[in-house]
Amino acid sequence: MIMTHFLRPVGLVALASLICATGPGLAQRSAAPEDWPAVKCERYTKAYADALTKLGRKGLSQPFLDAHEAFLASGCSIKGEVCPRSKEELDLANVMVIMGMNQGMASTFMPFACRRS
Repeated sequence: MIMTHFLRPVGLVALASLICATGPGLAQRSAAPEDWPAVKCERYTKAYADALTKLGRKGLSQPFLDAHEAFLASGCSIKGEVCPRSKEELDLANVMVIMGMNQGMASTFMPFACRRS
């Protein structure tokens, strides 16, 4: 799990807030939809695209991008295969974790983990 104390407080939190503002608010979601995993993946996919548009791809390695694309292509079912290593990758991962929490997704939904070799 990505630790939020690594966040650059103002910039990343502001960006995560902007991304979250594009989706429905928690007050609008009183009950979980019938296919909640698919809804979470749809929201996450949109937020990821928005974050890439706002942050850009500079500093994101091809293995990071490929692993993340595999997560999305799996319907967001592959867990713990995206390892953020650079500052930019960690920043993006932190934005996505904040967005996910604000959208009602559990931390276990996130694809981020780095395995020890």
